Order: sequence, then C-alpha cells, then structure tokens
Amino acid sequence: MSAPAPRGMDITAVLQASDAGDAAATDRLLPLVYDELRALAQSHLAQERPDHTLQATAIVHEAYVRLIDQRRARFRDRHHFFAVAATTIRRVLVDHARSKGRLKRGGEQHRVELDPTVDWSGTRTLDLLALDDALKRLHDLHERQARVVELRFFAGLTIAQAAEVLGVGTTTVEDDWAVARAWLGRELEGGR
Repeated sequence: MSAPAPRGMDITAVLQASDAGDAAATDRLLPLVYDELRALAQSHLAQERPDHTLQATAIVHEAYVRLIDQRRARFRDRHHFFAVAATTIRRVLVDHARSKGRLKRGGEQHRVELDPTVDWSGTRTLDLLALDDALKRLHDLHERQARVVELRFFAGLTIAQAAEVLGVGTTTVEDDWAVARAWLGRELEGGR
C-alpha cells in the first residue's frame, strides 16, 4: 500500500519541475499519469453504449495534449493535476458528443451513469450533454459545488481528496456534494 504515495510524490515533483521550466519534465509526466488517466477514461466509457466511437486511448491522448498545451496552468500537486485532467476529460467527452450533434438533430442521446450510489429520482443514467449544461448552470450559481461534482465524478476523487484540491474542509465538500446532487437531480429530471 505504500506504492501510491511515492508515485504521487513523483508526479508532484515532475509537475513542479515542469513549472520551473524543465522542458524534459513533460516527457517524464505521461508515463507517470497514463495509467490513471486511462482508468478514468475507461470508467466513463464503461457507462457508455457498446458501440461508442471514442476509445479510452484516444480520450487520454486528447486530454493529455490539451493539458500540456495549457501553458498558463500550474499544477500544485498530483491531486490538482487530476482535478484539471477530470475537467479536460469532461471537455473531450462533451466535445465528442456535441460533434455528433445528437441533441440538436434529435439523434441518439449520449448517456452516462453519474454515480451508482446516488438516487437521481429514479434514473441512474444521465445524458452527458444535459449533465454538461446543468453543470454550467450550477457553476454560475455555485462554482464550488460544480467543481465538487467534477472532482468526484470525472476525477474519481474521494471527499478528502476533493477537499484538499479545493482547500476546504471535508464537511464543506460533503455538504456541497449533497446539495449539488439534489440540484442536478431536479435539473436533469426536467425541473428547468
């Protein structure tokens, strides 16, 4: 069980080296984060329909390119990197869904399971585009609650990890998570 801590420290050290201007640090980062990014992508794709055209490898590569192209992004540590990665993976998935024009053209909707332990008023799957739109509205109302949803769902962070990334206490994250789930449940059930 001691392996994840040094790996996390390695990632943090590489991120800090990259921020300090070490150009080779970017090359060292991908092998350290690839497996975890791929696991995140696979967990989202596992909730998709079987004939989904986007593969986990493509999601990881697109997300990684977007992450390293963010010249102004400074990653404090491993958790912060994966929080930003979660948002980036969300953008890749949403951009892909939008490019298919499913909702605009009335085609098949892109559905994902938000959290199997959450009661979403009788539904366990959500339209990814509807979720993205709802998260944007939530962000406008309460940015931190929207970030909590991203961190918990898209990054797979625990309450404690999300609290660390956001710089707040675990009770705050628990409260935000509960309120955000309830609000999203209403929004996604047509309470707009």
